[in-house]
Formats: sequence, C-alpha cells, structure tokens
Amino acid sequence: MLRHFTDLVDAGGDAIAAILNDAMDRKAARTTWPKGRADADAPLQGRVLAMIFEKSSTRTRVSFDMAMRQLGGSALIMESGSTQLGRGETIADTARVLSRMVDAIMIRTDDHAKIEEMARHATVPVINGLSDQSHPCQIVADLLTVIEQGKALPGLEVAWLGDGNNVLHSILEAAGLMKFNVRVAVPDGYEPDARFVGFARENGSRVTLTRDAREAVAGADIVVTDTWVSMGQAHAEEKIRAMLPYQVNAGLMAAARPDARFLHCLPAHIGEEVTAEVFEGPQSVVFDEAENRIHAQKSVLLWCFGLI
Repeated sequence: MLRHFTDLVDAGGDAIAAILNDAMDRKAARTTWPKGRADADAPLQGRVLAMIFEKSSTRTRVSFDMAMRQLGGSALIMESGSTQLGRGETIADTARVLSRMVDAIMIRTDDHAKIEEMARHATVPVINGLSDQSHPCQIVADLLTVIEQGKALPGLEVAWLGDGNNVLHSILEAAGLMKFNVRVAVPDGYEPDARFVGFARENGSRVTLTRDAREAVAGADIVVTDTWVSMGQAHAEEKIRAMLPYQVNAGLMAAARPDARFLHCLPAHIGEEVTAEVFEGPQSVVFDEAENRIHAQKSVLLWCFGLI
C-alpha cells in the first residue's frame, strides 16, 4: 500500500511512536560517525528522493539531503523556477513523470492543495516538506527533541505563543495522536484553523485558547513560538504590532516549569518573537531541534517505504 506523509494523520499515533523510536536508535548508533557516512544497514541504498522547492529553505533542504545520504540513498534538488513547473506544467503531470524516475518526492510549497494533488497522481510516496497548512516533518523532529529532554509525551503541557500558523496546526495534530495538551495564546484574528483544534480535542487533547500569554505559559513543560511574519506575507508591520504581547522573554519563561524547554523551528527573528536571552539561554534546545530534522526525516522516509 502506498504511504504518503502529507500530514501526521497519514501515519497515525502508533506509526509516529515507531518513527520516533527508530529515529532515536539510528541517531544513537552513529554518534561519533562522520555526517556523510551511511548507516550500517544503508536501508535506502539505490533509492532516489526528488526534492521540489517552491519556497526558500535551509533546514529542509539540507536535512532531507543528509537523511538520504545516511540511509544510503541520494537526493535531487529541483527549484520550481528552473523546472517545467515554473512554466505551467501541471502538478499531476509532474507527479506522473517523477514517479517513473525517482523513488519518492518531497515538496515544499505555499499551497497545501499542491501536495494533495501530487499525492493523488504520484505512484511513489509524497512527503510534505512544508505547506501553508502544516509542517509535519518539523513536528516529528520537535517530538524527538522533547523526548531527548526526558519528557514523556502523554500529558505533556505545551504552550504556543504568537501566530496560529502551519507549525501550530501540526502540533495540534500531534497532540491528538500522542495525547498531550496545548495552550494557545494568540491575538484576535490569528487563531489556528478550527479543524486542527477540533481534531486534537476529539482525540483527547485539552486545547486552551487564550489572549493571555502568561496564562498559556503558566506551568508549561514546553514553550514554542515561530516567526510572526512568514515569507511573502503582507501587512507585516500591523501583524508585528498585534504579536508584541506574545514575545517569549525571560519574564514569560519564568512562568513555565523550572525545567521547561524552549523550541523554535527557525529561522528566528531575535527581538521579535523571542529575545536573545531566551534563544541563547539554558532552556533553549533550538539547535538540537534543528539537527533532529535529519534523524526524524530518516525514519519518516523509512516509514514511507514500508520499512518501519
């Protein structure tokens, strides 16, 4: 059966748990190895991943490339502007062509509908590297980071500050699947999509929506934020003004648990959504989180190929 990874629900809770266990094992097995050396079993030897980029990228580009190398496979980078996609070829035709040339497709785009269309027409696995709706690979890396910090997922209290965006949507999806709770502090008009809030609640997660940043953070195990203005968004100054009360600073972090950890998917805008004191402080694990994109995505790829 063809396995796509367009959102976390494509896999489900049991598979996400298996992906996280595999990621931890593979990461531990290569602790002192050169980064370009393949894993001992090289499970994707001979396999090729096509990576389609319609949005700029650092972590997604490098982590998927390195993930394939460490699994024994290889990756092709395709910028939409330098392919026929940039000249009007349809997603459907691109999916059918690539399916005959590569073993899997990762796409990073501004329109989730493109990922869904790619998955409908591809005969190889399609992975969501980021869309305007969700960012599932990032959240697998986040969960891996949380577990590494000695925190169990069931019953975890996660505080989200800022914009109700694609990253939050995937956190809410993960909350429903892995049974943790989310306190969401956002300004009026920037709430997350109600479908993701509903999914989390229907699956046993307690989701709190508030305008009060301190209320969201009080007693939290994990504090998460993201850049307030995404690439290409309009009305940036107006949005930043609305977001200012939700900046993660030392005073706000003090309201969380003493052993709370700070997450940010990067890139960060220091002085906007987070202060330098928090970003560079002892509670921040943002660079562990960034590295874990490689390890998480290796196991996502293996799940897509039916090897987990």
